[in-house]
Amino acid sequence: MIDPLLLTAPRVSTFIGDKHLTNASGFFFERGDRLFLATSRHVMVDTPSDHHPDRIELELHSDAENLAESFAFSVPLFRDGTSLWRQGTDDAGEIDVAMIEIECDALPENAIFHAFNEEHLCDPQDHIEIGSPLLIVGFPLGFHDTLHHMPVVRQAVIASSFGFRFQGLGYFLTDGRTHRGTSGAPVVLRMPGKDAGPDNLPWKLLGVHSARLDVGTRDLELDEALGLNCAWYADILMTLSES
Repeated sequence: MIDPLLLTAPRVSTFIGDKHLTNASGFFFERGDRLFLATSRHVMVDTPSDHHPDRIELELHSDAENLAESFAFSVPLFRDGTSLWRQGTDDAGEIDVAMIEIECDALPENAIFHAFNEEHLCDPQDHIEIGSPLLIVGFPLGFHDTLHHMPVVRQAVIASSFGFRFQGLGYFLTDGRTHRGTSGAPVVLRMPGKDAGPDNLPWKLLGVHSARLDVGTRDLELDEALGLNCAWYADILMTLSES
């Protein structure tokens, strides 16, 4: 049995026309009868690196009995020159999270995936202990199970006080090994006493992985990289999915 957590996170590829640009991670989020893909905002657009895709492709499964069967589902990022994704801001500036609505009628009936919803969100005021073990579900450097089209998970722990905005920004820190391509991955905490099942996601969605952090004064020869990452609080998904 495939853990349904793996089916929440499709591989995301960015394109300009037919030209492939980058690989990234993302995950599905449902609100009512609407379906969204959540990822990092810099996957959709990143001016400093001159990254301006016009569409993304999601790799989805099409046969529950044969997970080697998949198809690419293209999602346009613009309509009539207007961006279709939503990105967040707060008093401290931009939030590196974006969501784009998926037209469910355009999905093939045999598309297989799972989605988080608001019941999986964790209130930032809830007490979660420092050092709690987490999973980050994504595609580091594009690496994945190329036969079954599945993401991989990396282990991490909460490295800053959960519920506090680190340095006044809307994210908390995780301590874990991550790579390019993990941007937009869900950061989850296992819910105690609940088992995974075909339609059960026993996970709390804490955040959206954004980027590795480093110290500008680090001696590249003497000092190892910090190994710390920022994860934006997942409650921003409720704001971005409002009608």
